[in-house]
Amino acid sequence: MSGSKIVVTGASGVLGTAVHKAFEKALRYEVVGLKNKSTASHLVQLDLTDKEATKQKLEEIKPTWVIHCAAERRPDVAEKDPVGTQLLNVEVPGYLAELAKAINFTLVYISTDYVFDGRSPPPGGYTPELPTNPLQIYGQTKRDGETAVLQARQQGSRAVVLRVPVLYGPAPNNADSAVNILVDVVQDQSKESNMDDYAIRYPTNVLDIASFLVRLTDISFDALPPILHYSANESFTKYQMCKIFADILGLNDMNHIKSVSTPPTGAGATSRPYNCHLSTVETEKLLPLECTRFRTWWEEYLHDGGK
Repeated sequence: MSGSKIVVTGASGVLGTAVHKAFEKALRYEVVGLKNKSTASHLVQLDLTDKEATKQKLEEIKPTWVIHCAAERRPDVAEKDPVGTQLLNVEVPGYLAELAKAINFTLVYISTDYVFDGRSPPPGGYTPELPTNPLQIYGQTKRDGETAVLQARQQGSRAVVLRVPVLYGPAPNNADSAVNILVDVVQDQSKESNMDDYAIRYPTNVLDIASFLVRLTDISFDALPPILHYSANESFTKYQMCKIFADILGLNDMNHIKSVSTPPTGAGATSRPYNCHLSTVETEKLLPLECTRFRTWWEEYLHDGGK
């Protein structure tokens, strides 16, 4: 949409960075990226948990769209800090959805496939309207964030939920992505690791999601359903991803990584779904999905030195 002003929250994260760059590259947008703890000078500092400061900043910017990428995305951290996770994953998006009506912008709330339990996904994957049943605090808070956003939509806010699976893509630090970090695990042969070979994941490139979001802003809100899914369709366990990385990097020895084909158990283990495949049929009625092939992207990225 020509002349649109876009705000991207969490613009220093892996997804937020890609989204911010994609809107800037499109040239027809004025883009404001928000950060919390990042030192990036091109981003605007804002504590989203400060309601008054958030309201004042968004009233000042007067955005057309807010792409809400900021979240506590780490399930293990969420288990240790449920109060902080509740604040960031539920209360913040709920308040942003209220502001969407008051300030007159459209909110896109980035959610997760972890709102489903993954125990018995339907053929073709979970569709947006199916009941949720998250297994851990992370999934519960993201589901509750969805509920808050969709309640505001029912009260007149322009708000949409976009669920995505595990993400990868360009990252200054591999630790910023649950997929990218596996490259470090594969390369560090001095450290033995147990690797999940049980849960089925659908790693999706943040560059593809960013491109989709740019295209989404060209569509009238009235044509957007409450919940959309974006997901690649290639499936891997984390151990299978490690094998791909080892092959690309020419590392024949993966003896330091042990395949674990059972779900995590024991004290401190965070429950994770078995298979949360997201159906994208409804999304593809709006826009075609353009999903990068996993191995193809990583071959180019790693051969370029991860840049």
